[in-house]
Amino acid sequence: MNGINVRDGEPIEKALRRFTKTCERAGILSDLKKFRHFEKPSEEKKRKMNAAKRKRMRDEKRSFR
Repeated sequence: MNGINVRDGEPIEKALRRFTKTCERAGILSDLKKFRHFEKPSEEKKRKMNAAKRKRMRDEKRSFR
């Protein structure tokens, strides 16, 4: 589950922007779009490439620890 902590004195717009960014990185929005309507083959390919890129970066990040 994604979430953020709103800092003291932080504008709501900035917190919302950070939240949408974390959701985008997690791939939540793309999953919603996947089930909402038909996806063209080119969009599906792009989505899968982005997912593989996220997974590769996550694995690299874990390997450095």
